[in-house]
Amino acid sequence: MILKQISVELKNQPGEMSRVSDLLGEEGINIRAICAAPEGEKSILRFVVDNPDKMIDLLQGNGYKLMIEPVIAVETPDHAGGLNAVLKPLKEANINVSYLYPFIGRFHDNAVLILGVDKIEPAIEVLRKNYLTILEKELYQI
Repeated sequence: MILKQISVELKNQPGEMSRVSDLLGEEGINIRAICAAPEGEKSILRFVVDNPDKMIDLLQGNGYKLMIEPVIAVETPDHAGGLNAVLKPLKEANINVSYLYPFIGRFHDNAVLILGVDKIEPAIEVLRKNYLTILEKELYQI
């Protein structure tokens, strides 16, 4: 299964991230993974949450500009060099990893990464062939 990543464009100024966090908290939406990056006068927050459809409705209803993209969550060996267990097979298959960020928490005692890739279905196939676990809906429940 492919997860929904919700990206939110914010002004790059004090309090903007806190406002979004307050909205999510008030509605009981749990953040499972988050990445923030400045882009000039704006910031882009990428989220994976336990209830993406509710988050989309909530933030759009509050005037936020959103982008919804598919991402992959994959278990990653948690030792020195473990990241390459994910990256090397994708490189060999000519699949570009545009970005990655950690999931908050662990799954089966492994680290979990959220991956943004240019070819999502082939990436899933490659990772599964290399015995890496692509996490599915249960990820939202952790």
